[in-house]
Amino acid sequence: MTEFIEWGSLAQVVVAGVVVGAGIPTLFALGLRLLVGHDAGAPVSADAAGGGVRVATRTRPGTARLVGAGVCFAVCVGAVVAGIGFLVSGGH
Repeated sequence: MTEFIEWGSLAQVVVAGVVVGAGIPTLFALGLRLLVGHDAGAPVSADAAGGGVRVATRTRPGTARLVGAGVCFAVCVGAVVAGIGFLVSGGH
């Protein structure tokens, strides 16, 4: 059965599938995570029940996080454009 399998080609397909199938969505998720600021619990005065309540607020992300998110999104958009271009050109 191994005489019918080209192992090098199979490895290329598997690596491409892992990179495109898992790598691009992972980069997109990382970009979203970088775009969202840190949680900062803001204490609020005690209410009638007698307990202090903490309200979750989001802070604005820093410049480095915004640049990192932009790079992640740019790579994702570039991969989509390259994939569409590959398909339009004939896909060979």
